Amino acid sequence: MPADDDSREKAGGHVGSFATTQWSVVLLARNGQSPQAREALEQLCRTYWYALYAYIRRRGHPHEDAQDLTQGFFARLLEKNWLADIEQQGGRFRSFLLTALNRFLAGEYDRAQAVKRGGGRKIFSLDQLPVQERYLHEPATEETPEKAFERHWALTVLDEALTRLRHETMAAGRAQQFELLNPFLSREEGQGGYFTIAAQLGMSPGAVGVAVHRLRRRYRELVREGIANTLTAPTQVEDEVRYLFTVLRG
Repeated sequence: MPADDDSREKAGGHVGSFATTQWSVVLLARNGQSPQAREALEQLCRTYWYALYAYIRRRGHPHEDAQDLTQGFFARLLEKNWLADIEQQGGRFRSFLLTALNRFLAGEYDRAQAVKRGGGRKIFSLDQLPVQERYLHEPATEETPEKAFERHWALTVLDEALTRLRHETMAAGRAQQFELLNPFLSREEGQGGYFTIAAQLGMSPGAVGVAVHRLRRRYRELVREGIANTLTAPTQVEDEVRYLFTVLRG
């Protein structure tokens, strides 16, 4: 996501949306049985499960055990009222999830084995996802499990924003435009500018430049919305944006 003045928009424009962000809904109802809170928490877990799986792998667990532990953790998190007695960790879902997972790994391995033997309910199937293949194709690094978790978290934020952007442009009938302009979300126009793409789209190079600018702006908005969805205060957004991009830069 290219950095410019637009990427430093004030968080105040998002204040009104915080009442209904997923993590806010979860925390507001953590002492009750709100269906909305459970649905919000389950959706957040579906989004960020791979960061947890990769963290467990980095802790030394083989593929099958890591799958079972991830599944067992989700089962305990969603079925038990863990939110009632756990700190908000500064209002960041990222911090809460890692704290809860470490607590689970410290004392819940036997319970996770029950999931492996069929004694637990699967929250959602990890077996149908290319988990092992995805993990094995990651570049070898010396980063700690915690750093790997944060990197995967940041990448998930970007991937989710890109997926939403693709769906929006397809729904607006601009699928071809998205596929051709998508590469410019992370790089500037090369030699020759937008002339080739303009010919393919039947647009002028100037119009292509405007479309790229709008696509980048919307992508930044969606990234910020994704980050805000895991926080409880609008004042945290700027710090979280800066932190996650620092993580990605290594």
